[in-house]
Amino acid sequence: MLKIKDLSVAVDDKVILDNFSLDINDGEIVALMGPNGIGKSTICKVIMGDPNYKVLKGRVTYDGEDLLKMPIEERSRKGIYLVSQTPTEIEGVTNAEMLRVSLECRTGVHTNFFEFNRKVSAICKKLNIPDSFIHRSINVGMSGGEKKKNELLQLYVLEPKFIILDELDSGLDVDSLKELALSLVDYMDSSKSILIITHHTSILKYIKPNSVHILKQGSIVASGDFTLAEEIEKNGFRTYEVGENKTYE
Repeated sequence: MLKIKDLSVAVDDKVILDNFSLDINDGEIVALMGPNGIGKSTICKVIMGDPNYKVLKGRVTYDGEDLLKMPIEERSRKGIYLVSQTPTEIEGVTNAEMLRVSLECRTGVHTNFFEFNRKVSAICKKLNIPDSFIHRSINVGMSGGEKKKNELLQLYVLEPKFIILDELDSGLDVDSLKELALSLVDYMDSSKSILIITHHTSILKYIKPNSVHILKQGSIVASGDFTLAEEIEKNGFRTYEVGENKTYE
């Protein structure tokens, strides 16, 4: 689904990613881990098309197409969705208004008002979200956990196929994290993929990754299965050095 090859990225003339490569197949859950401030969220910015992040070299393909040449709105139409660690607040625009317009842009089909309301209400019930969320301004006055639930509501409505979780566990208590994570697991099937970006292993206990990669100084220094995440929980990131590119199975 997603192929990143020899990607180097700079922000304000500082190189953040250096020859970074990563493959994510259909139906896979991939975890990208590392300490704070080493470029994990830069991957999100590049995939989503943030113009502040300058691609120096490398390629990113999505379903065989050159992602870096796609306008931001086209990336969304193709089914790419980011669950941000700090969801944006938009005063005066309700979730219902935003989601109807977004769904029409995503599918190219006019949304019937009553069918849309039935669909969103059913999703709220499934996710244990109050119906009042539908008519609230986007993320305004919401707690950290409520904002993440709101993002999950949007995800279920828009039905993306490639989901990026940028530190989903940020600002969540144990119960909220478990509830959100299990809802994402329920959403998954063989046509969808998830990239989990985190520096904790807590979320990986609920959303079990097919592979785990450690990022340091802009490149991957170790790869493995879930046992690598367990090793990180025991020993931290200090034992993994740049240039080693070890594999743990």
